Amino acid sequence: MRDASKIESVISIRGLRTGFGDHIIHDALNLDVFRGEVLGIVGGSGTGKSVLLRTIIVLNRPLSGTIRVFGQDMANLSATERLAIERRWGVLFQNGALFSSMTVAQNIMVPMREHLALPDALMNEIAAMKIAMVGLPPDAGAKYPSELSGGMRKRAGLARALALDPEIVFLDEPTVGLDPIGAAAFDALIRDMREALDLTVFMVTHDLDSLHAICDRIAVLAEKHVIVAGGMDAILNCDHAWVREYFHGPRGRAAVQANR
Repeated sequence: MRDASKIESVISIRGLRTGFGDHIIHDALNLDVFRGEVLGIVGGSGTGKSVLLRTIIVLNRPLSGTIRVFGQDMANLSATERLAIERRWGVLFQNGALFSSMTVAQNIMVPMREHLALPDALMNEIAAMKIAMVGLPPDAGAKYPSELSGGMRKRAGLARALALDPEIVFLDEPTVGLDPIGAAAFDALIRDMREALDLTVFMVTHDLDSLHAICDRIAVLAEKHVIVAGGMDAILNCDHAWVREYFHGPRGRAAVQANR
């Protein structure tokens, strides 16, 4: 595991409070994400894992608190400054969230069309490169999402997330719906992409195998904030009831054995 104390914080969250109407989801939440790490975000149902991700990428507005990305306070940026930050991250939503009316290649070009002014020929070349990078066959670019398997759609979604050569990739439940072989292959892909591209990965997941296999640190959400964050050893030594039940239960023990 990387020594997070010696690595730059690319995302810094302090005193975050989120909610919808009278329902408060996060309160006094603090979290740092360090450059080059894979951070796994885990918590029980309703703890706001995906809400946290969406709040960081400015799809939800927090009630209070600060979110700094690359040292910039996201609440105080102009539209132009915010777009410049957004170009530096990519997002893989649950199930890929591909546009069904577009081919895979056209989906990958969406961020390019939004943020760049490139000729179509160059965008096609970049799309083909991203398709190869995530392990899809060359003919996948001309296919529609409905023609792909679940695992292939995940890879296509990752290719779109990588379209602008981001520094941070946000993954929302990337292995959900995949069989164990497909999930392990996707974990390996994330690990290889992190190393090859020097990515920082913010991954919301409930997959214990993924947490053991590829995460440098884990942050556990409960009681409206991060109750513990650290390497797997720190998590396993945490005395919080939910943490012990989740990580020391039968599936937790199986994940430990599988990743030894």
